[in-house]
Amino acid sequence: MKVRPFRGIRPPKQFVLDVNSRPYDVLNSEEARRECEGNEKSLYHIIKPEINFAPGTDEHDPKVYTSAREHFDLFRQKGWLVQDAKPMYYIYAQTMGDRTQYGLVLAANFEDYMSGKIKKHELTRRDKEEDRMKHVRINDANIEPVFFAYKHVDELDAIIARYTATTPEYDFVAAIDGFGHKFWCIDDDKDIARITELVSAIPAMYIADGHHRSAAAALVGNERKNANPNHTGEEEYNYFLAVCFPDNQLNIIDYNRVVRDLNGLTDEQFLNALAENFEVECKGADIYKPVSLHNFSLYLSGKWYSLTAKPGRYNDADPIGVLDVTISSNLILDQILGIKDLRSDKRIDFVGGIRGLGELKRRVDSGEMKVALALYPVTMQQIIDIADSGNIMPPKTTWFEPKLRSGLVIHSLV
Repeated sequence: MKVRPFRGIRPPKQFVLDVNSRPYDVLNSEEARRECEGNEKSLYHIIKPEINFAPGTDEHDPKVYTSAREHFDLFRQKGWLVQDAKPMYYIYAQTMGDRTQYGLVLAANFEDYMSGKIKKHELTRRDKEEDRMKHVRINDANIEPVFFAYKHVDELDAIIARYTATTPEYDFVAAIDGFGHKFWCIDDDKDIARITELVSAIPAMYIADGHHRSAAAALVGNERKNANPNHTGEEEYNYFLAVCFPDNQLNIIDYNRVVRDLNGLTDEQFLNALAENFEVECKGADIYKPVSLHNFSLYLSGKWYSLTAKPGRYNDADPIGVLDVTISSNLILDQILGIKDLRSDKRIDFVGGIRGLGELKRRVDSGEMKVALALYPVTMQQIIDIADSGNIMPPKTTWFEPKLRSGLVIHSLV
């Protein structure tokens, strides 16, 4: 891996609570408007710049991207964002309940993405790539980080632990979800040099969250390389902003499904069809949560059911075929319910596990949906196996939590 420290652009301590925000893609325009009402320092003015215009303004209008740059410049002029004097690495810790994960903030090289050293497990959409490319181009910066995972390195863990035993630069709890966030600067030259050596020796990084931001950053870097006849490879546009977490600290939560109808079947016919490939056990009215891989939870007509895939119905030797999302997609959604394309079929919707299984029950009980299916979460090792094999996970498979806060540090391309 080719990485380096960078001169971060970030808020002074007294402004961090005003500036920091949720990522651009986890809320809509109106939610962003409400969250930053009365707060001119909110990063939403840069990452959701359509809120700077009347409601209903097309977020892809050229004037919206221009507004993002105008606000980025304004934030720097006002001193709400200030660039550090020297290149540094940073540490970003997130606490959810009794669990804390510690990420190393660095500048990753776009050539590693192009060559496959930075590995992906999801497909990207060109329209979303282009949206993020426009945002990077006009700001000459990666305003928001991507979320990488790597196979943990003991010495790197020890260096990070030494810094996290000191007083953090930022320390706050996000009001919207109660998750804790801390941030440290690594400014010692010897530590910086050693971190560069250690991370450079890591054979691969894995994109956990931010596939479109990673693709956009790499494509813009490549554009600038091709446009510069004096390109050396050391220009700042060769790098983009990433927070890298060791694999043994990460938590992946379930990503569940709700379906509008039973494809013309009665409840009894549907349950009988399930029994061909699953051991079906009624659990009654109390919420039932999957207990292991290949065990599913089904909610239908006020009752919860345990579904356990029968032996021989999936391929343990296939890194894709063994996934519960594949088993459920093939044997339930496709074979019984007739849902062939998870990306485009309007009969299905997806619910992140952070909302709890009660949200599945609510959506079925309301009449909006007919049936809900809860999955046991995939493991980090499964993601690594799939990325290493060059395969792509089925859609809506992984949900990482907490999400990275935006606005703690920004990487400039110039």
